[in-house]
Amino acid sequence: MGKVLGAIGTFLMVLLTGLGAGAQPYPDKPVKLVIPFAPGGSVDIVGRILAQALGEELKQSIVVENRAGAGGNIGFEAVAHAKPDGYTLLMASSNLAVNVSLYRTIGYDPLKDFAPISLVAIQPNVLMVHPSLPVKTVPELIAYAKANPGKLNFGSSGIGASQHLAGELFKSRTGVDMVHVPYKGGGPAMADLVAGRIQLMFETIPSSMSYVRSGQLRAIAVTTEERSAQLPDVPTVRETVTGVVSRGWLGVAAPAGTPQPVVDRLNGAIHKVIALPEVTKRLSDLGLQVKVSTPAEFSSFIASEVKDFRRLITDAKIPVE
Repeated sequence: MGKVLGAIGTFLMVLLTGLGAGAQPYPDKPVKLVIPFAPGGSVDIVGRILAQALGEELKQSIVVENRAGAGGNIGFEAVAHAKPDGYTLLMASSNLAVNVSLYRTIGYDPLKDFAPISLVAIQPNVLMVHPSLPVKTVPELIAYAKANPGKLNFGSSGIGASQHLAGELFKSRTGVDMVHVPYKGGGPAMADLVAGRIQLMFETIPSSMSYVRSGQLRAIAVTTEERSAQLPDVPTVRETVTGVVSRGWLGVAAPAGTPQPVVDRLNGAIHKVIALPEVTKRLSDLGLQVKVSTPAEFSSFIASEVKDFRRLITDAKIPVE
């Protein structure tokens, strides 16, 4: 009898040891980071910077997967429907809050289908004009536009893009009449602005700096709450027009239902790597304002963005696709 009990005890010990060995701390295998846009854009660049740093911090490979298309919807939907185990993450952007008001049908709910982890950065836009336009300040631009209704054209990378929405917000707050000219990407829009075929554009600072420094374009304002470190002498729009704050943003999210300990582990890791001087410098050099958050803060931020973009898209009568 003693031998039987001893054998049972040994079996149970081996079983429990085996179970314990199988319960490895997160992460115990590579993590996939879905970037819902094509390679080379700002979301992709930031995602790859973050993936490299996070991989070193978590001691696991962070595999980047670009799932581009439909303004980010393909990638957003893929993550929304992924297994909520922490091994599929999303490089989220402001499109996540915009698209719910811009598309009639999407395969996800931005507020219910994701577990926000942390903000990473704010992406300012800069209001640029062609040098042939006789304006150097926001008040001068408003006065010129009101004296020439419908004669100013502003470009963007497409309907619903951050450049487009920034222009629509400016129009609604100032009462000016400008014509939106959508392009298939920011590159063609910028080329036409430099050539003088359109007169102004709200564009991200990284895409704008070389043209501003060369004198090919004139920067007259930035659209964030505070002035940009890259353009310290350029005022904000809101220094002239109350309520004009328009910027993109980047963050990390997981599928809804991801265990809270995993969310908290990732949040802590993101905070740690974003604080690294080399990471902060790389993001700052891209014209981004580093900004991290708690999961709860990021969740509230997304909800607020959804509400604000819905109001703007409705007021501006932007067509729904």
